Amino acid sequence: MTTSELDIKMKILLAAKTLFARQGFDGTSVRQICEEAGANVALVSYHFGGKDNVFGALFTQFFPGNRLEAYEPFFHDPIVGLKKLVEEVTRFRLSDPELVIIIQQEIFKQSPRVAIIQQNIFPVWKKVRELLEKGRQSGVFQFRSLDNTMFFIMGTLLFHKNTDYFLPLLSDGVPTFDNMYRDAAVFVLRGLGVPGKAEDYL
Repeated sequence: MTTSELDIKMKILLAAKTLFARQGFDGTSVRQICEEAGANVALVSYHFGGKDNVFGALFTQFFPGNRLEAYEPFFHDPIVGLKKLVEEVTRFRLSDPELVIIIQQEIFKQSPRVAIIQQNIFPVWKKVRELLEKGRQSGVFQFRSLDNTMFFIMGTLLFHKNTDYFLPLLSDGVPTFDNMYRDAAVFVLRGLGVPGKAEDYL
């Protein structure tokens, strides 16, 4: 594939991501995607085989969870591994709000595309479960229910999408990535009963 073909594929994906986030998958036409991308309308079919495949390609291209194997060295230690996942989930949610909105919209609607989202996202949460169980077995994590603990961690990491809504209640303004990640990591690890000072977690 030539450089120009790669460029137009990326333009189509970026246009689709913007439009899907703004007006929903069902509310976006192939023609609108191509107009936004400055591309010929036939190129969506040529490069992707249709709008549904564009949706799946967004995760292949932009969702960092598909590169979990790159973090395997961190996963030998449950504390280090869980901390790394807290960091990367926080980074993703703050750096790609459009894809986050798309995920939320599709889950809320329980659309047929939820299966694609689960296929991409569930490996991340399964790794969280694996690390939690590994940490419990080795005695570094203390908790009763694996399911509930996973939900509490998910809630901690997913809630901050509402930061703008709560700005009138905040004293520090919009949280930075560093502060959000550090505070989330300390909160999660302390909640799991990991001993030591907060600095030891980071």
